Amino acid sequence: MMMDSWSVAGRTFNSRLIVGTGKYKDFEQNAAALEASGAQIVTVAVRRVNVSDPNAPMLTDYIDPKKITYLPNTAGCFTGDEAIRTLRLAREAGGWDLVKLEVLGEAKTLYPDMRETLKATEVLAKEGFLPMVYCADDPIAAKQLEDAGAVAIMPLGAPIGSGLGLQNKVMIRLIVEGAKVPVLVDAGVGTASDASVAMELGCDGVLMNTAIAEAKDPVMMAGAMKLAVQSGRAAYLAGRMGRRQYADPSSPLAGLI
Repeated sequence: MMMDSWSVAGRTFNSRLIVGTGKYKDFEQNAAALEASGAQIVTVAVRRVNVSDPNAPMLTDYIDPKKITYLPNTAGCFTGDEAIRTLRLAREAGGWDLVKLEVLGEAKTLYPDMRETLKATEVLAKEGFLPMVYCADDPIAAKQLEDAGAVAIMPLGAPIGSGLGLQNKVMIRLIVEGAKVPVLVDAGVGTASDASVAMELGCDGVLMNTAIAEAKDPVMMAGAMKLAVQSGRAAYLAGRMGRRQYADPSSPLAGLI
């Protein structure tokens, strides 16, 4: 398991856990949780987190972009054009081309607008971006995004920040089976068992923010998530037993004394 790595857009990582940078009480807590998680990628909401104004506290002072891969995201964008502009600014500010695209449909559910998401993916790919794309748990839409240039598919497990866990394991599994790019569950994880379930379905990784940041002890939860992702991945590689409708004794019933 120590050698179990994954790759996206030609970049290889040993940790299959990606963590966010929102909702923490301060940058120090965020950095401590990141270290406990073992994650090598952090998502950064370009419109919300300071990564370029030296006159204000900067995330880069606490999480070194030379050691940790920054994944700028378009959190808070409700149109494709808005998301594209945001990522263009991110590239100008930090030179980032590996990005996370999310285009939200409306504020109540924060569910993705797949029409706008697909259009933005096509534009970003043509401009040389490497978009990892937040999407609905829809295997058809996932394949369309892949064809449009997405370097990773990131279906939601449940609404963003809900902590409800994976609500549609069947569709997540179908997305995994049909994808030729990495699949990472993005949104909805609430606790460690949710992360394990995602990995047991064959996902390449899990992205989370609120589940760690809003835990009573974010640093301890980050460590728990690290172990959960590792154990879920190991279980997937081991291959679970088949499900049966009736009991099957561990020892044979024939030939008893």
